[in-house]
Amino acid sequence: MDNPGMGSGTRSAGSGGRTEFSPAGAERTDAEIMLAVAAGDEAGYNYLVTKYHRQIIHFLYRMVHNEAVAEELAQEVFLRVYRSRESYRAEAKFSTWLYRIATNLAVNHARDTKNERTAQTLELDAPDTESGTMPEVADDDPNVEQRMLREERMEAIRAQVRALPERQRMAVLMHKYQEMDYRQIGDVLKLSESATKSLLFRAYQTLRERLKEFV
Repeated sequence: MDNPGMGSGTRSAGSGGRTEFSPAGAERTDAEIMLAVAAGDEAGYNYLVTKYHRQIIHFLYRMVHNEAVAEELAQEVFLRVYRSRESYRAEAKFSTWLYRIATNLAVNHARDTKNERTAQTLELDAPDTESGTMPEVADDDPNVEQRMLREERMEAIRAQVRALPERQRMAVLMHKYQEMDYRQIGDVLKLSESATKSLLFRAYQTLRERLKEFV
């Protein structure tokens, strides 16, 4: 296919008269669809890209904190899926294999760019560069303070999640934001279910301690 990283998900798989992949795909597991991709079913690949593309971008964004980088890494994830199609073995759930690829790419990116800044911090209280005046903040809305406190709390949570050790951070992101269970997370991180529970327990214990003023 021309661009295996960005399939449409609704193309015909051939000349058999089937115009939509989804109804047939609904009868098979993702692993079975991926095995069909290995046999040349490009519509199956498009279906999997469409199904997982947004959630992989969201996961990667929380890992790298940069939208453009997350999108580039997501493209690379699905390119690797396509390139690995013939060697794919349905030994685990397809989503587990997919998140393992995404996790490895995100970790490698973080290590390669650990000394680089991926985004500049916006100083809301800095004077305007042209006029030299300070920005005015409206205070007549009774919900402004509540909204600011909520935003402050969310930013504090994001900052403390980013500060967690690498494996703890990945486990929390998969558990909290991707709603993956202990077994799935363990499969991605190559840990037992009990080790995954222990890892998450330590991570959440650390977060509760560091964020106790917001709880």
